[in-house]
Amino acid sequence: MKDILNRLINHDILAKEDAKTVLVNIAKGEYNTSQIAAFLTVYMMRSITIEELEGFRNALLDLCLAIDLSEYNPIDLCGTGGDGKDTFNISTLASFVTAGAGVHVTKHGNYGVSSKCGSSNVMEFLGIKFSNDADFLKKSIDEAGICVLHAPLFHPAMKNVAPIRRELAVKTFFNMLGPMVNPAFPKNQMVGVFNLELARMYGYLYQNTDKNFTVLHALDGYDEISLTGATKTISNNSEGMLQPSDFGVKAVKQEQIVGGETIEQSAKIFIDILEGKGTVAQNNVVCANAGIAIATVNGISPKEGFGKAMESLLSGKGLKALKKLQALSV
Repeated sequence: MKDILNRLINHDILAKEDAKTVLVNIAKGEYNTSQIAAFLTVYMMRSITIEELEGFRNALLDLCLAIDLSEYNPIDLCGTGGDGKDTFNISTLASFVTAGAGVHVTKHGNYGVSSKCGSSNVMEFLGIKFSNDADFLKKSIDEAGICVLHAPLFHPAMKNVAPIRRELAVKTFFNMLGPMVNPAFPKNQMVGVFNLELARMYGYLYQNTDKNFTVLHALDGYDEISLTGATKTISNNSEGMLQPSDFGVKAVKQEQIVGGETIEQSAKIFIDILEGKGTVAQNNVVCANAGIAIATVNGISPKEGFGKAMESLLSGKGLKALKKLQALSV
């Protein structure tokens, strides 16, 4: 690691295979915590390259406990986090709404690191069982339309990094990697990222796969469709801009989509929205994100996807998916 750190301090760039080797060695426990923290810090000070990101991704995919759910043709709705916006759990809510609309979801998530309440925090609070058992996950997706893939159960190689990330409590390149390393290898993905540079990297890397994808970045900084302004989109065969009007709704204000200060508050917002007690702004933001996921899988327009998502939310189908998952978790 000393050689790697000296190279990085001298502004060298790692080749794809070198980047992969470093992450494999971290997984093997070959470096101490100070070295790992220094390595992570370098990438807070300078941009990561496509080669480095691809190498890190390949290492995590090689090391993960893969689960085959391809028969369901699922989608993952995931954000990188790290946007500093402290919104409520939009992509997780959108995942249940998407499942309620009949599109299968393999939701990859983790505890919050740079945010107050990550996907896994709210799922755990609501009694969702975390498991890497294939039978349980297939039963979940069969009966609820969604299964939750809690990242630490599928990426045991990262146990050496988790405590360091928690102590640093800021975004690292692992935020960038999270959505790329879903252990179900879903062929469909909607991913939100925290800056335009990363959106382009994702677009480039995904174009070299067989994924059916939509990458999102709200131009005012959100790693999801916020409806506070325009959102950049990159998909398999196009780039574009989405405006609130494309969903037939008005723009919302930032304060209308903030999350809770605690996990308990975040969970209350989550349940309120699924139970039909959300505000217009909350409902619209959830359904805009779910709508794009539905549109990504079904090849329909954002507005059509939004309509299907809103029907799922307001009819209680999203809530039904959550309740079924809670029942299976007992």
